[in-house]
Amino acid sequence: MALGNHSTITEFLLLGLPADHHTQALVFVLFLVIYLLTLSGNLLMILVIKANSHLHTPMYFFLNHLSFLDLCYSSVTLPRMLKNLLSEKKAISVEDCLTQAFFVLASGGTELCLLAVMAYDRYAAICYPLLYGQIMSNELSVGLVWGSWGLAFLDALINTLLAWNLDFCETQVIYNFICEIPSLFPLSCSNSSANFAVLLFSALLHAFGTFLLVFFSYTRIVATILSMSSTSGRSKAFSTCSSHLTTVSLFYGSGFLRYLMPTSGSPWELVFSMQYSVVTPLVNPLVYSLKNKEVKTALKNMFQKSLQHLR
Repeated sequence: MALGNHSTITEFLLLGLPADHHTQALVFVLFLVIYLLTLSGNLLMILVIKANSHLHTPMYFFLNHLSFLDLCYSSVTLPRMLKNLLSEKKAISVEDCLTQAFFVLASGGTELCLLAVMAYDRYAAICYPLLYGQIMSNELSVGLVWGSWGLAFLDALINTLLAWNLDFCETQVIYNFICEIPSLFPLSCSNSSANFAVLLFSALLHAFGTFLLVFFSYTRIVATILSMSSTSGRSKAFSTCSSHLTTVSLFYGSGFLRYLMPTSGSPWELVFSMQYSVVTPLVNPLVYSLKNKEVKTALKNMFQKSLQHLR
């Protein structure tokens, strides 16, 4: 990593948000509230899962890691955005920008893998209920989680190391609120075609690989549910999958579009970035608490115990 390559430009300007001071104040309050809700919602989900022994199953083990990941994800993006909203100069150093791009890519890649793992877990639970305990053993569950983190961080490390070798000596403006690897290519005055090819290959391999696992799992799940004779059994099976399907739809759609579309300064880039890095971590705990009877029951019991202690 030759840091000298970045000597021409030492910082970038993140200009994806409104420049008007009054509007910035309103946006600051909005995203501060979003950040606090994201932190509290995901922390509450983690506490509920830890405190309730009925939720100590592979499904909630993965959900626990998803909540922790969403805490990390929002903390990678929102504090920097809030700082820039209060600053006159919306600047970020090249090194900090690349560091943020690394963690954004690593967090997003881990979430892709975790969502695929959770789809496989639902497949095993619905299609092979009698063998579920043997299939989703503790060792396999832990291995799948660590494998998700490891693969995503390796992918992010390769792409970020390649970006370190780019020369940034042209425009320094990024029309977004965060640094992402695709946003850096137009700013480089060196040849970034190899970087783009590696990012495209890793995105296709990572994203479509996990998507195929999700698609295969839900194809089998739907076929199994439709073959059930019991209406209540169908309803219960669908309810256990609806939360996960909502999260997959929110994250996969925006993530795919952001990393596969060419960087052109389009407002849609900002929208897609906002969707997968800010909105999804906020709504995940809401989706899983509102659509999941076990989580709602556990939350109710926890609040009742808390009220009893206060009395």
